[in-house]
Amino acid sequence: MNLEIIPKRLSLFGGWRIKYKNDMDNYVNHIPISKWAEDDRPREKLEIKGRHALSDTELLAILINTGTRNESALDLSKNLLQKAGNNLIELSKLCLSDMIKEKGIGKAKALTIMAALELGRRRNEAGAVQLDKITQSRQAYEIFRSLMGDHLYEQFWMLLMNRNNRLMRKIQISEGGISGTVVDPKKIFNIVLEFHASSIILGHNHPSGNLEPSEADKKLTKKIRDAGLLLDIDVLDHIIVGDDSYYSFADLGEM
Repeated sequence: MNLEIIPKRLSLFGGWRIKYKNDMDNYVNHIPISKWAEDDRPREKLEIKGRHALSDTELLAILINTGTRNESALDLSKNLLQKAGNNLIELSKLCLSDMIKEKGIGKAKALTIMAALELGRRRNEAGAVQLDKITQSRQAYEIFRSLMGDHLYEQFWMLLMNRNNRLMRKIQISEGGISGTVVDPKKIFNIVLEFHASSIILGHNHPSGNLEPSEADKKLTKKIRDAGLLLDIDVLDHIIVGDDSYYSFADLGEM
């Protein structure tokens, strides 16, 4: 037996083991983001948990979009932020040539980041839009009348309000026939939660011109009001729109 070749064989075997371990470590450390758990992927996390749940690194990774062979978009995001001292203001000061010096950040990625940072700057400079404040049923009626006053078929709409009773959105819930329309309370509150509204005003038209609420109108109003109480969402009123007048559940103490 030639004893001199044994150490060489062991050395070769040991070298293979070291290389294998290094390769495995490299694989584990650079698993593509697409293979991560859904809650950990920046895009999915944004969709599921909302923008406030993401770190600066994760938000920047969404803009970067794709990584390199050895680094994910999240890795590139960390590297770029470190270049700017982990400060978004300093990051916004980087010019195109500064950004593309970072490995994995090409011209397209750099321009996307610069555009997003500029939008953020302009957003801070822009004055907040003054929303209409609704304090009376007549104001809600005027809005609903402009939306469905002349329609031949019954429609159901909802006004979404913020904490100060300022109008955020006008949302159509359904459209039916001459004498009625189907309204699903689950759809209403899904929309309310999606837009983070604090209160709502309901409204539908009676093409016949008769303002008197039906039993179905009363039951639906109570059902939605009670559901709002459980979710801490105020259902302020339900307006029935006629030809030139309206019926307010709140004005008549029926809310």
